[in-house]
Amino acid sequence: MTTPQPVDLVILSSRILHGETLTETAGFVAVSGGRIVHVGPTEAADDWTSQAKQVIDVGASTVCPGLIDAHIHPIIGVDIARGLDLSGITEFDAVRTALAEHAASTAHAVGSDWLFAWGLDPAVFGDVTFSNSLFDGILDDELVFITLFDGHASLVSDAALMLAGVTGTEDLPSTGYVGVDRHGKPNGMLYELAAQELVRRILPPLSFEQRVDDVGKLLRSMAESGLAAGQMLDLGAPDSLEVLEALEAQGELAIRLRISPWVMPGATEEDLRVMLAMQGRHGRRWHVRGIKLMMDGTIDNGTAWLFEPDSHGESLHPLWRDPEALAAAMEFFHEHGIPTTTHAIGDKAVSFAARTIGALPNNTAPNHTVHRIEHVESIPDSVLAEIISAGAATSLQPTHCTLYSRADHTDNWSRRLGSDRANQAWRTRDLREAGAVVALGSDWPIAPFDPRAIIASAQTRRPAGRPDVEPVQPQQALSARAALEGYTSQYWRSVGEEGGIVEAGARADLTVVRHDPLTTGPDEFAQTTVVLTVVDGEVVVDNRPALATGNHHPGQESQMA
Repeated sequence: MTTPQPVDLVILSSRILHGETLTETAGFVAVSGGRIVHVGPTEAADDWTSQAKQVIDVGASTVCPGLIDAHIHPIIGVDIARGLDLSGITEFDAVRTALAEHAASTAHAVGSDWLFAWGLDPAVFGDVTFSNSLFDGILDDELVFITLFDGHASLVSDAALMLAGVTGTEDLPSTGYVGVDRHGKPNGMLYELAAQELVRRILPPLSFEQRVDDVGKLLRSMAESGLAAGQMLDLGAPDSLEVLEALEAQGELAIRLRISPWVMPGATEEDLRVMLAMQGRHGRRWHVRGIKLMMDGTIDNGTAWLFEPDSHGESLHPLWRDPEALAAAMEFFHEHGIPTTTHAIGDKAVSFAARTIGALPNNTAPNHTVHRIEHVESIPDSVLAEIISAGAATSLQPTHCTLYSRADHTDNWSRRLGSDRANQAWRTRDLREAGAVVALGSDWPIAPFDPRAIIASAQTRRPAGRPDVEPVQPQQALSARAALEGYTSQYWRSVGEEGGIVEAGARADLTVVRHDPLTTGPDEFAQTTVVLTVVDGEVVVDNRPALATGNHHPGQESQMA
């Protein structure tokens, strides 16, 4: 039995999801030095509260392991999410109306000041080729830069193309490309990051101070949604770490960040060594660990890597011109004990990533490096078997399914794949039941980051709070436990570490919610109150409706929910 001792914080609750089994326990969690030192029963609480600096009684609210988003882009995301948010608008004319109103209400000089928007759903184009004809008659001569919802393509105006000197004949380091019309003239579409950069490099940047402020507010919003941490899968902005250092000069980050820099097509051995040298760099609540690789693009843009072409005859190539170069990069980091996560959306991309992981030398349990596959949007049984055989972890985004695809296959993603492949969408349950690790996340700003809504959608296979929407492949719904684990213990297993449980010795990252995620209906849970978010043993978010100070010892703060 652990002897009661002076501690920083004691949280009292009648519902603590304790240990690996998430067993509901009434009692307390004692925290000191950023770690949980004891989880005990109610009858032993007085011996601990009497020695605690702070005591918080959350009543019947549920104490969970700290929720972790497996895939976020908080720094480059604030650059992407500039201007008008077009998310959820799926009609061509409605987008035009929104853009026209935005231009009219935004003070700017035509032809010299930029208009920005993001979240454009390619479904607005129907079966017509994506192009900047969307702007005709409403944004003539304007400098316009719009990021599509998947972040892998942009739509820009003719004025922007001209200013950037884009010709459509550029030799890019990846299979990304500039969209052109039948005459070879650029049509405004820029596919994948290398093509987007042709125009992005001339955009007026946000000031460093503005970005620091925006990122700080974003991380705070994430904490308020119940997130205690997130894995940032990029180092896309060259000064990303400087932004975090500037934030930490002002105080603590609202959530913990694990940063895995991305390695893009065309990376040299010197580039790989630079990424290797960054491993271990850290601040107080952020650290660099792991690498992100990019196997393909997206199905919506026709840049995924499929075994068979999509309905447009596209998605037949990996993002790396030589996929074996990606395999070599993975092996390089594997040899140095660095875990990787590989963006792979198309079935052939997932297959290649799985087989590459399976072929890595000297990678047997228990002393092995875990490598993860990101997205895994549509796979047949044979590729699922390759994932299991390779021992690869996976990371999926439930709301990419529920927000951007439809059960009747009328969405752009499903139409491109056809019914057979669309019926193999986001196979979360099949992966878990086959024994794969399945971490969950948002890929913000590609989809909203609120973990409550994502945990709900993972169980319903439709948007949270929308029982009127037909579920997409409901047989792939996760149980409440598996959905919560995707944000807790399964996340930690996906990066080859232990964590995501409430027990002595664990990191004191906790999420306290009003409703029990294991027994509350998904739609109700999506609306539940985040009572506390605790990071490193510090209460970062406190949403208790009332505070009452009771009897406590000098220097002790006793608070009731």
